[in-house]
Amino acid sequence: MSEKRLARGVLNYPEVGATEHGRSPAGYRRVASRTYLGEGADVYFRVAQGILAWELQRRSGLRVRTASGVVVPGARVVSGFGVGPFRLKVPCEVVWVHRPVPGGGPQSAGFGYGSLPGHPVRGEESFEAEIDAQGRVYLSITAFSRPSNWFYAAGGALARRAQRLMTSRYIEGARQLAAGES
Repeated sequence: MSEKRLARGVLNYPEVGATEHGRSPAGYRRVASRTYLGEGADVYFRVAQGILAWELQRRSGLRVRTASGVVVPGARVVSGFGVGPFRLKVPCEVVWVHRPVPGGGPQSAGFGYGSLPGHPVRGEESFEAEIDAQGRVYLSITAFSRPSNWFYAAGGALARRAQRLMTSRYIEGARQLAAGES
């Protein structure tokens, strides 16, 4: 299936790429999470590679449909959760990617993707594995969003609860990657 047939349209918010530097534009709900995962380059590289192979989304319980087996700029992905006709489809496009750099030192690797038409919100979310100068490894998740239409705006409290649930599931998936679990 081609990338264009997988998800149609163009990114539906003007602040494309803002999560790359941890910024959230005014007028959006912001989510920022940083979770300690362990120590050492092996942990960092396992988590980074998992993030860049869509494994974090899969381990969080999402169904992932994409024409690209690895995360690359411009890749389109449709994630989904739910059952049968109650499955919510969430189309996104990758807007930036940082790959791990061989060797040591502080660095981060991951990606950010933004919403396409049909997504319940307008905005962006990023997932990064980070290693600091002491070798501590973290998962950072940054997002900014606002409802895409009146229907999703009406379910504000439910949407916030769903976002907290997904963030906790991403964290659990990252912990599995850090531990080397298959």
